[in-house]
Amino acid sequence: MPEALRQPIRARQKLFYPLLLRESAGALRDAGRAHKNLGAELGVLAVLQTWARDLHCHPHVHCVMPGGGLSADGWRWVNPKSPGFFLPQAVLAARFRSRFKQALQQADPQWLAQIPARVWRMAWIADVQPVGTGEPALKYLAAYVYRTALSSEKIVADNAQGVTFSYRDNTRQNQTRTLSAEAFLHLFLQHVLPQGLQRVRYFGWLSPAAKAKFERIRALLDVPSPPPVAPTPTPVPQCPCCRKPMFLIRRLPRPP
Repeated sequence: MPEALRQPIRARQKLFYPLLLRESAGALRDAGRAHKNLGAELGVLAVLQTWARDLHCHPHVHCVMPGGGLSADGWRWVNPKSPGFFLPQAVLAARFRSRFKQALQQADPQWLAQIPARVWRMAWIADVQPVGTGEPALKYLAAYVYRTALSSEKIVADNAQGVTFSYRDNTRQNQTRTLSAEAFLHLFLQHVLPQGLQRVRYFGWLSPAAKAKFERIRALLDVPSPPPVAPTPTPVPQCPCCRKPMFLIRRLPRPP
């Protein structure tokens, strides 16, 4: 997102974060259908991230997509014509900017009027990179899904002078930053998402509502269904003293 939009987004997270996820995936699907070298429906896995390395507010979305899509008639799998090219970045960024403005106009016209007009004239950024099998990208995103904005091992010092934490700058050089306890908490807690907001979402034929299309794609690509996984048996609890197995004799009801 452009820098001029970051503070408005931070102030209205419940409004902007769902728009950010939905319209970024919508821009990808529009570009996939319209582009002459693809012309297919895409499946998108989108992950919301709200922070930069130094904990500043930097809302953006990471999207992982299979390298191809389902044809318009729904009966062919379409690969990109060039193995090294998927979607044009400039077209994708312009489409995302247009969709985001239209969605904000429908959701809250008064809030749209408060945003400087220059935001909609500047060039937005979309970055498209190949990730091979996708495993490295998924491992990268897993760190943002299952961890907080700052892990405890990056806190270098915590004393009366404040909190010092380390981070890598854009040149991948290690830097440190010291803040008062209040400023550090303010910086950290701005990345706590609103209650109930889903930061990982699926769109297109990867969405839960498109199971029929997903199964058709598996058939078109001749991908066998994964074997059923047997549930992991619950281990028998052991006595903490003798380390021998314990068994349930009876349940005692909780007293009033």
